[in-house]
Amino acid sequence: MRPRWQRCVIATDELLGEALGREYVDRYLPPEAKARARQMAVNIVNELKRSIETRDWMTAPTKAKALEKVNALNIKIGYPDKWKDYAGVVVDRATYLEDSLSAARYGVRDDLNQIGKPADRGRWDMTPPTMNAYYSAEMNEIVVPAGYLQPPGFDPKGLDAINYGAVGVSIGHEISHGVDDEGAKFAADGTLQNWWTDADYKNFEERTACTTKQYDNYFVEPGLHLQGKLVTGEALGDLGGVNLSYRAYQRSREGKGPEPTIDGFTPDQQFFLAEAQWRGAIVRAEALRTAVSADPHPPGRFRVLGPLSNMPEFEKAFNCKPGDPMVRAETERCAVW
Repeated sequence: MRPRWQRCVIATDELLGEALGREYVDRYLPPEAKARARQMAVNIVNELKRSIETRDWMTAPTKAKALEKVNALNIKIGYPDKWKDYAGVVVDRATYLEDSLSAARYGVRDDLNQIGKPADRGRWDMTPPTMNAYYSAEMNEIVVPAGYLQPPGFDPKGLDAINYGAVGVSIGHEISHGVDDEGAKFAADGTLQNWWTDADYKNFEERTACTTKQYDNYFVEPGLHLQGKLVTGEALGDLGGVNLSYRAYQRSREGKGPEPTIDGFTPDQQFFLAEAQWRGAIVRAEALRTAVSADPHPPGRFRVLGPLSNMPEFEKAFNCKPGDPMVRAETERCAVW
């Protein structure tokens, strides 16, 4: 069981998340930090547009629909434009139970109040302090809470190489979900709709099959490999995310010159190291075994090894040679966006 203070913080975030969020944002996400993160997201979205326009396996009608969807993407960074007011919630130090019930009743009323009304596209499904992000196919939006925009993932005063390599890759990951194996089934307005030509979708499926095959061949221990089909969507997000963010980083430096080499690491190396550190995790063997059968996300190390081993830019940055562990033959590389 977590310490009591942590349980209290978690409960407050769950029941009064936007009230807690206002305090959190005031302390940890100044306007200039939000603006820098948003510009990163815009730059990465622009790279996806460029990628769509240059795919030789997509025809013009499908490209037009894809661009329509990306252009309609709603980017939510940091916190909502309009805060919940929590009217009617009573918080009293006398009884935790009554406080919890009062906040829970507000949550039910707030949800019920949406019935019969147009979808409120300003609402968030995560609270501002949340250390996570998401893409919603039904709303065609990416949401990156303030809790995600903290070091080591994002430093408003830090180097672009680190910011794009860490949280930028995650932003690119969520953006990629709009055109991954699930997002590809939804139109710009969030309706379930096939906007692909048959030939284009077949080409797309061939590229997703490449990723599925690669992850089928990753083992968490002898005799136990990942389920490629289970993790395909998230693996595609990782592959698209790091490619889009890397290209956005390179373009963001045009006219500014290269960033400094630090501790012997070039800016490109810093980008890839930041991605690896951002995804790194210590996981018990038992948890890994469970994840293989149930978690659509690959374990952290394969979220690094998988996408980076498909990138010639990574090989160049670290002077890799044919036969090195992170070098795939050109015919074995996976690429979508």
